[in-house]
Amino acid sequence: MKKSNFDWRFRDAAPIDSTFKAEMLDQGYSETFAKLIWNRNIHTLEEFSQLMKANIDDLHDPFLMHDMDKAVERIQTAIMEGQPILVYGDYDADGITSTSIMLETLEMIGADVHYVLPNRFIHGYGPNKELFAEKTNEGIQLIITVDNGVAGNEAIDFANSQGVDVIVTDHHEMPPVLPDAYCIIHPRHPEGNYPFGELAGAGVAFKLATALLEEVPLEMLDLVTIGTVADLVSMTGENRNLVKLGLQAIKQTQRLGLLELLKVSSVDLQKVDETSIGFSLGPRLNAIGRLGDPNPAVELMTTFDEEIARSLAEKLNKINDERKQIVQETTAEATALVNPEDAVHLIAAKSWNPGVLGIVAGNILKQTGHPTIILSIDENGAAKGSGRSIEALDLFGMLNTMRSEFTHFGGHAAAVGLTMPVENIDNLRKMMNDYIAAEQIDLTKGSDLLIDESLALSEINLKFVEELKKLAPFGTDHPAPHFLVDGNVDFFKRIGSDQQHVKFSLKSDDSQLDAIGFGFGEDGEEIQQPDTRFVGDLEINEWNGQKKVQLRLIDFASEGLQVIDRRAKHTWNQKIESGQALYLAFQPSSQKFFAKELQQSITLYDPSINWTDYDQLIVLDCPDQKELLREISNEGHFERIYLYLYSPDEAYLNGLPSRKQFTELYQFFMKQPRVDIRFKLKIVSNYLRIPEKLLVFMIHVFSELKFVTIDDGVLQMVESPQTRAFEESEIYQKRITRIESEEFLLMNDIQTIRNWLKS
Repeated sequence: MKKSNFDWRFRDAAPIDSTFKAEMLDQGYSETFAKLIWNRNIHTLEEFSQLMKANIDDLHDPFLMHDMDKAVERIQTAIMEGQPILVYGDYDADGITSTSIMLETLEMIGADVHYVLPNRFIHGYGPNKELFAEKTNEGIQLIITVDNGVAGNEAIDFANSQGVDVIVTDHHEMPPVLPDAYCIIHPRHPEGNYPFGELAGAGVAFKLATALLEEVPLEMLDLVTIGTVADLVSMTGENRNLVKLGLQAIKQTQRLGLLELLKVSSVDLQKVDETSIGFSLGPRLNAIGRLGDPNPAVELMTTFDEEIARSLAEKLNKINDERKQIVQETTAEATALVNPEDAVHLIAAKSWNPGVLGIVAGNILKQTGHPTIILSIDENGAAKGSGRSIEALDLFGMLNTMRSEFTHFGGHAAAVGLTMPVENIDNLRKMMNDYIAAEQIDLTKGSDLLIDESLALSEINLKFVEELKKLAPFGTDHPAPHFLVDGNVDFFKRIGSDQQHVKFSLKSDDSQLDAIGFGFGEDGEEIQQPDTRFVGDLEINEWNGQKKVQLRLIDFASEGLQVIDRRAKHTWNQKIESGQALYLAFQPSSQKFFAKELQQSITLYDPSINWTDYDQLIVLDCPDQKELLREISNEGHFERIYLYLYSPDEAYLNGLPSRKQFTELYQFFMKQPRVDIRFKLKIVSNYLRIPEKLLVFMIHVFSELKFVTIDDGVLQMVESPQTRAFEESEIYQKRITRIESEEFLLMNDIQTIRNWLKS
């Protein structure tokens, strides 16, 4: 069997109201779609229409936010008095777009405005005292933070001591003690009345821009959309309205930097959606801050110079390629350090790039299903990094009980950032394992995956997928619908430069569905097993003007025994799933060969082996009788059987010697009664035109029948041997059954062997 990576959960389903169903059908929608949105708690046409529409007039009044009027008044005073203003941003995509929004807004109303994004390696996250000091020394008289600031107490106190006011605009969790800022604009401020608390940093900046300009800045909808999608905030309420409006605006944008970024990302301007932002634009904006100075990204988003836009877009694209390479290398190095015995993986090494450790932790989490913390150790003995977790473990809550181990620590249930002395690592690892055991936390299920419907292939068509698109944009709290589908894999191939992705098709009766799985390259053998179920999103793949529905794979699982084909030698070093594995050989020569080939401990077949001790069986060669393999399969409780089926003497390939060949060999030894076969075997093989491995078999038969003796590699003919038929030899008879075994096991397709093993 193959367990799913996620813990599959189905939406609560209730019978659809007949009136609502009839209304949806009258509107031209399918019954499948009507049931789906009913189970998503959309129970009236009015609710459905509200979800569909996007209207500027539905955006909330920015002055409902606490201190918005105070912030506007202070900024207007600074402009009238010619006070230099600094926009202080953050180094991620939300911070970059927030900074760009505020910069453009202040330029539009005549401010003397400057901006800076901190370097994560030099200044860290949020307001930095040294950077504030540098900018106040340059003459800055008002600082506006965007996408940060609510935890910047020390730096803001310093600014106050220099007579510089700080306006904080932020959306992150508010600490118990807020900074002594001139004012704090936050959608969840306890003294505010703003009706939607889940804006991104770009959304908060957009609200301040609206208040300053006294109208909604339509030309900045593209920026607020990118920041909102990239920061993974709730895709509900006002965020959903902003993103729907922004996606329309992007398709008409004149923003040079965005156009060039779309070009280098190979994103069609007219097909931009939340997915292309999340997987193409966002990572490129984030990458520059992960590897170094993020400030050029703001210039890219705000420049009016085509050459600068083109150059900076290419720079960000190159940096993103570097980031991907670093992530790939670091993930490989970290994977090699995983201890499967640990409940929580705590992995540390010197010189890893701190900017990518959150991504790496997420990769290891996905691979192992266990919460993971990745740390980079610097030259001062400090270990700094990030952690990612699954729903079963509140990572922040657990580590909060271990605060004494850290010099810096923060985050939330699913993600943390921390710094600690390197000498505390081993103790933290033990404390975490003890905590999981004491709290009896089950980490085996993986993260939740909410499935909307189980669909037959016959229910999936272009019309239904077009209907699903009406529910977009998708994101946090409003995920794309996930579907469970069954079907047999009809076509399969690996794709990508490193064969890291898969493309296949599913078939059931007369229905067929294409599928693609990104990052599933190593799972190809298991994907092709029968009784496999697939979970994914439905999308439209358009190629050469043809539209086809395609399943984008998220997860899969299969029940019962998996039989995996490794008969081709080039597959021998592919991964074996973790578990209690038995590497089994039936022939001593195979045991010796594979011990060197695979660098594994190889067990020679013994009927006393307790097969139930193992869940993975790796069959390295062919048994003399094929039934023996089925008996082992039936006696064990294997999840997977890997069939290598190496044939050391190639019995089936070489077959049985003919009587003529036996006669010619016998006559040869009569003429050459003493032969050192250690050195002359190849000569004899060439002379008699008998394949070497077949010749060795024939010599063994002669030896068993006492036609010859072999002593220290020297063969000598026995004088006047007793006349015996070749068929009397046990070796000869064993070869007959081995040929039958190899013919069945090597020449049949894997499905035939799989069915036979299960019969």
